[in-house]
Amino acid sequence: MTVDRLEIVSVNVGRPERIDGHKAPTGINKRPVTGPVPIGPLGLLGDAVLDSKHHGGPDQAVYLYGLPDYAFFARELGRTLPPGLFGENLTVAGLESARIHVGDRFTIGDVLLEASAPRNPCATFAARMGDVHWVKRFHAAQRPGVYARVLSPGTVAAGMAVTHVPFAGRKVPITELTTDYKKPSRDRMRYLLGAPIHRDLVEQYTAALAQGDLLA
Repeated sequence: MTVDRLEIVSVNVGRPERIDGHKAPTGINKRPVTGPVPIGPLGLLGDAVLDSKHHGGPDQAVYLYGLPDYAFFARELGRTLPPGLFGENLTVAGLESARIHVGDRFTIGDVLLEASAPRNPCATFAARMGDVHWVKRFHAAQRPGVYARVLSPGTVAAGMAVTHVPFAGRKVPITELTTDYKKPSRDRMRYLLGAPIHRDLVEQYTAALAQGDLLA
């Protein structure tokens, strides 16, 4: 088993704000903060989650995005991208979406996180980027970042080491899971249920399989 050593570059917290092209207030405008920030079961202390139907919750408590993926988009967009621009809570040096699987764990001091899902871009994210084509562009890049659940609470701060421990069980790459939100095959659903995927997907797939069994 390979254990990677990564590092937090920035801890980012959002306040309720309005952005151009989006009517409702949003917490997507994450900005770096100094000093230690507590992390609990629902995420970082003081971080605004206003659309609780699509964001936040125990399985989307913390959003991580890596510098290698930021570097890709910086080249694509031709400009420097500051930490927190993508709405992530933790900007992490060395973290690449393509290398992460559901169930991978990240240890940061006393904090223990577990990868649960990729980020699916939305209209709010597109408004934040000022690009009506951003949702398709972000999907196509296959660099979604990582949502994680909090297994052990604690505090985090910029400069802290992050230990990435790959999941020892069934392998489901975070990047593959971006397409599984639509409607995977029954065999694929059964396969995905063998990994610690987001609870919304567990409920969705379990119901779909049960319905299919009734109709069979």
